[in-house]
Amino acid sequence: MKTIIRGRVWKFGDHVDTDVITPGTYVDAPMEEMKKHVLEVLNPRFSQEVKAGDIIVAGKNFGCGSSRETAPDAIQELGISAVIAESFGRIFFRNAVAIGLPVLPCPGAVSGFLEGEEAEVDISQAKVKNLSTGSIFHGQPLHRDILKIISHGGAMALLKAQAEKERAKNP
Repeated sequence: MKTIIRGRVWKFGDHVDTDVITPGTYVDAPMEEMKKHVLEVLNPRFSQEVKAGDIIVAGKNFGCGSSRETAPDAIQELGISAVIAESFGRIFFRNAVAIGLPVLPCPGAVSGFLEGEEAEVDISQAKVKNLSTGSIFHGQPLHRDILKIISHGGAMALLKAQAEKERAKNP
């Protein structure tokens, strides 16, 4: 994981649930098809115009609703480099961390951005900057264990790295 993430902002409001992120009609579709429909109810252009490195900035309770693991997966597959929100649905947050998708609760950030502006995010310092206006927002610092999982690219990648380290110590 890069320490500093920079990207164009896609802005969404409050209570964006996992059924809106990845509609149920496509939940069993291959990822290539599912990606075409991410957040289409809220912004029909999103999946066609999003570029690798872009950042989602959202309101309260982003990823609420069901425990649909496809929601953070599809967001990551589209190339979103981070999701910043006032707050997150608990299961979405946990699933995002598990796959290494950088997420940061940051009260006040959604009101400090317009869609299309550039953001700079320092996940380790819990700091978000609007590069267009210079405004800085301080998020809720993530626990070091969460930062470690994200920095390794997810829980499975961290476990593999730890297992390799142990094998190297004890051949």
